[in-house]
Amino acid sequence: MADLATQYQQEGSTAVVGDVAVGAVPRSAGLIAPEVLGIPGAAEDPEEPEHPEAPADAGADAPTGRLTPCRPPLPPHLRGPLGRARALLAAHPVVDGCNGLPWALRQHTGRNRKPGHRLALDRGETRVRTDIPRLRAGGVGGQFWSLQVPSELTGAPAAEATLAQIRLVRALVRSYPDALRLALCADDVTEAHHHGRIASLLGPASGHALDSSLDVLRTFHRRGVRALELTGDHNTPWADSATDEPKAGGLTPFGEEVVREMNRLGMLVDLSAGSADTMRHALAVSRAPVFWCQAAARSVTDHPRNIPDEVLAQLARNGGVCMVTFRPERIVCGTAPASVQHIADHLDHVRAVAGPDHVGLGAGFDTDPATVHRSPLPDVAGYPQLIAELIDRGWSFRDLAGLTRGNALRALRGAEAAARSLRGRRVPSKATIERLDGARV
Repeated sequence: MADLATQYQQEGSTAVVGDVAVGAVPRSAGLIAPEVLGIPGAAEDPEEPEHPEAPADAGADAPTGRLTPCRPPLPPHLRGPLGRARALLAAHPVVDGCNGLPWALRQHTGRNRKPGHRLALDRGETRVRTDIPRLRAGGVGGQFWSLQVPSELTGAPAAEATLAQIRLVRALVRSYPDALRLALCADDVTEAHHHGRIASLLGPASGHALDSSLDVLRTFHRRGVRALELTGDHNTPWADSATDEPKAGGLTPFGEEVVREMNRLGMLVDLSAGSADTMRHALAVSRAPVFWCQAAARSVTDHPRNIPDEVLAQLARNGGVCMVTFRPERIVCGTAPASVQHIADHLDHVRAVAGPDHVGLGAGFDTDPATVHRSPLPDVAGYPQLIAELIDRGWSFRDLAGLTRGNALRALRGAEAAARSLRGRRVPSKATIERLDGARV
């Protein structure tokens, strides 16, 4: 129990439990132990001595040497799987891998890019699936805000559109300072949590927005981008997409250099749209944990962007994390509505193949309005329903805490550690696609 208490004290807590808003929990505050909530996984203390049994002839009232703890009954809002899920999220709020709100805002606000223009994100906004009250109700403590732009944009227009997305997210954080806080590293995510804010991480950006330039990559990093998806719906000139005709066989030499430079900068290499060859190639090249901002298991749902088991099995060695998506076309076959059980099936499979330290959540809310009517959860307030389903399936407290935030933060810290190591041995790359790929270009 000492280790679990330490986890809680290090994290602090801000969330909505039931209908009650809970602020940042002081580190000295009393906290609910996981076994009290009925969530398995609390380790026994190996140092605890065995208590002697009472003698056989002892009376009924004779002391047995074993103390029976006196615990008050749980309040109604913490009872049942859903209540326990909300309590767990209060201490270990979700760090989600992908939310498309920035582009959705851009679509709704037209030429006026001011965040919140004609949208009430602080009071509840039905035209999008993400707003501040629902983020808090869903137990979200950190969000990677997608900077992806349509694949039809290429070259300088794609780069400029990405920079506009970065400016929009930063303005969004400034517009709601009591709710959002910019996060440029894993420690910033934890700090935001301690202050009752939702950490806002910039990324993933689109690989085609680089215009095959490492200078643009470094510009994105200076502006705060911490994850980049190598490909999108179509191939980039240096990496194969899962939904395009393969040309590179994974990564070209310049694609390998992109991965190395991302390692040096401390950016997460996002393989969400890459082909299986691109996934394998990037895993072989990367010296830092890789990342899928939204993905699922191909052996459960045969979608070209989902991850084959033989790739999932490599995550334990790499330290990467697969953030499982809620998008219906990725988690269920056919056109039937997806359910929370479908998401849980993919989470179960990724945990079994990759290991419990390599699975997270990348819902993909507001990335595709066309699938809203088939979505297993209506909006970002729905995470407790999924956690309740996993509690019913017997997930341990440790595995749930890793799923919601611990695994994502470990991967982010791994990328930061690799960058510190590589910067002492590697200067900024001056490679160009023309020099490395030659006739391919």
